[in-house]
Amino acid sequence: MTTAKERNDMLSAVGLDVQNGATIGRVLGTGNIEQATERADGTMEATVRIEPDEIAWDPSILLLPHGGDLELTLINDDMNTHCALLPSNGDRKFIWLVNHSKGVARLNLDGPGYYWFSSPTGNDEGRGLTGAIVVLGEVPPEARLDRPDQPRP
Repeated sequence: MTTAKERNDMLSAVGLDVQNGATIGRVLGTGNIEQATERADGTMEATVRIEPDEIAWDPSILLLPHGGDLELTLINDDMNTHCALLPSNGDRKFIWLVNHSKGVARLNLDGPGYYWFSSPTGNDEGRGLTGAIVVLGEVPPEARLDRPDQPRP
């Protein structure tokens, strides 16, 4: 687990310590930020959990150093049933998380950007059970949000 200073340094290093164009600085005001661990084969792994009586993912922001495959373990330590709707190229993944359970999802996130995940059960999203996977890396100039105005037909 990282300290508050380490989290702040990590947020600052990737530009997520302030409100930005994708609103990630405001929307995910709860939970922690962590970086996925990279295995020798290049696959990344991380664990995200729901603590008892907390309607928030922990961490709520997961950093990947680059695009690729991620093995994500989800743990529900809460007394209520939740679920996870997760992004993955070509398909979304859905995992039921009954109380005191865990599940594993294998995701492929091949490009840099923000990938949102949530629990669409009941009003979980509205109460804060929303998170983001931030894939770091260079974005091609034509795909950047801050690119100059484009000609219109």
